[in-house]
Amino acid sequence: MRRLATLVRVLLCLAAGSGGAALAAPAAEAPVPERLTSCVACHGAGTSTTEGVPSLGAQPADYVVTQLFQFREKQREAAPMNDIAAGFSDDDLKAYADAIATLPPPAWSGAPPDDALKNRAQAIIGKHQCTSCHGADLAGRDAIPRIRAQREEYLAKALAAYKSNARPGYDPAMNEVAQELTADEIRDLSDYIARL
Repeated sequence: MRRLATLVRVLLCLAAGSGGAALAAPAAEAPVPERLTSCVACHGAGTSTTEGVPSLGAQPADYVVTQLFQFREKQREAAPMNDIAAGFSDDDLKAYADAIATLPPPAWSGAPPDDALKNRAQAIIGKHQCTSCHGADLAGRDAIPRIRAQREEYLAKALAAYKSNARPGYDPAMNEVAQELTADEIRDLSDYIARL
């Protein structure tokens, strides 16, 4: 418990941009969702309002565990997540993943996609069989992420990184699928999926 309390302090410091200044952490006995305070500071309480920072709401726990593991092992590079996850035990990874999975799903608050965008994006989704892994509603399952209502610029960046192999997946499926995507298709997919 002491190690987890220390990790929470690190998370709070990083989320506050304090560069390591000491902040009070929640009590070690606090329920796990309260420990998400620092996660929510950047990622939002379900829906991210920070450009470039993904929404975590309703992400499947198995997916989150895998991502945290990759951050911890530096198999996936993303500051400050590598530093945050560096000291996490396997139990910590699971506790945070389980808590994140309980956050409400992200929600799009703007206008729905227009018919032209919808038609183009649905054709791309069908061609690449996105729903076979991410689910019919793109809400993810098991170790496959929820992409529905994810931040548009984050989706575009992730797809571009899969295409260039700058973001290796733990399963090469996304890297393989993204190879065939054009820049226009990445934009259409990102714009459409974010608006669901």
